[in-house]
Amino acid sequence: MTEQKKFERLTGAPVKPLIVALALPTMLTMLISSFYNMADAMFVGTIDPQASGAISVVFSFMAIIQAFGYFFGHGSGNYISRKLGDRNRAEAETMASVGFFSALAFGCLIMVLGMIFLDPLCYALGSTPTIKPYARSYLTFILIGAPYMTASLVLNNQLRFQGSAVYAMIGICTGGVINIALDAVFILVLGMGTGGAGLATAISQAVSFLLLLAGTRRGGNIRLRLKAFRFRSFYFGEILRGGLPSLGRQGISSVATVCLNFACALFLSEYVDEAIAALGIVTKITGFFSSAIMGFGQGFQPVCGFNYGAKKYGRVLEGYWFSVAVGTGLAFALGGGGIALRSVVLSLFTKSEKVVEYAAPAFVAQCSCFFLTGYIIVSGMILQNIGKVVPATVLGAARQGLFFIPILFALGGAFGLIGIQLAQAIADVATFLLTAAVTLPVVAAIRREEKKLKSVGACDASA
Repeated sequence: MTEQKKFERLTGAPVKPLIVALALPTMLTMLISSFYNMADAMFVGTIDPQASGAISVVFSFMAIIQAFGYFFGHGSGNYISRKLGDRNRAEAETMASVGFFSALAFGCLIMVLGMIFLDPLCYALGSTPTIKPYARSYLTFILIGAPYMTASLVLNNQLRFQGSAVYAMIGICTGGVINIALDAVFILVLGMGTGGAGLATAISQAVSFLLLLAGTRRGGNIRLRLKAFRFRSFYFGEILRGGLPSLGRQGISSVATVCLNFACALFLSEYVDEAIAALGIVTKITGFFSSAIMGFGQGFQPVCGFNYGAKKYGRVLEGYWFSVAVGTGLAFALGGGGIALRSVVLSLFTKSEKVVEYAAPAFVAQCSCFFLTGYIIVSGMILQNIGKVVPATVLGAARQGLFFIPILFALGGAFGLIGIQLAQAIADVATFLLTAAVTLPVVAAIRREEKKLKSVGACDASA
């Protein structure tokens, strides 16, 4: 598709069918991407609770890698979509190269520092002495893959923001299928344990990276060129403005997971490894559910960016409310299905009855509040896309930072295990209320801008 046709489609096609068309591949991409860790947890769950706990512990570090990938990807992608909407391809090309090569360099830094401080890092992430050997084996391969994991997330998001979600889907989904196949071979056949899970993830991410890189050279997408890179504060400022909410959201998610691991060790007197494994499993499953909502919302993002840049505010608002409605419906269905099938779902990840026993109350509580997720996720996306960096960052950090961490330690200290199990659900309710308070005035301001443009257009027509 040529640049002109892509622009006409994103700024002129009917909004609802357009978002659905863009959302289907992004939903599949997000689900497969989320399934990377799900697959590792499912296969490793056949070993023992300590191995499952290791996956939960290292998951928090993978969230850090993802945080910086989304930071550079969303930061550059938001700018790219606005500039393409404003018909300024040269600026979009420069930003694409700045975002990609910066992420690749940062991934290399993560790898080097992680390898130097590997053992202290395992304990800092919440490993117990019995979990640490498993975590070390898994984390080693995750660190090796950090550079192209970070860069892959940038490519994925830049392609999406250009309206080329299909190319992003091909790269991520192919890697996901390879990851599942390699998990089976390395863990079940070769008996490599958590190290096999890490190696499978590293290889599959490398394949995704190469396919995503190939996608930048097709379909009228922006080609990445080192000579287009500009080491200028303006571009890094724009990445910071557009990507800080994602960094806050994903970074706080990592910190929250570490805090959850430490809370289990601090407030529980027995079965600590089982508790860490159980709550890690719940986090992965609900994260998988959330990825479906985020995938649909990502179908809205290029529509939002292009039309906001083109000053077509009515289309922005139409897409926003449609995405909220669909996201809420999906969340309600996923939460209800999770409650109904909780025993079957949880048993996929562990053979330990104690792990299932600890996971079930937390899973039911989070699924009961999951219908709030659609509004929370889509509202954060519109704020981020239109450059409202402060409110978007506050909302990005609210769910697992502003609310979850204080609630976790307060309830854990007061009520022990049941307090830890209920903390995330209570934090979700608080996040929903804050989201409404922050987002509704911004949406009202966009509506006023739309009316102002209509009135100016009417005056010009009458003149």
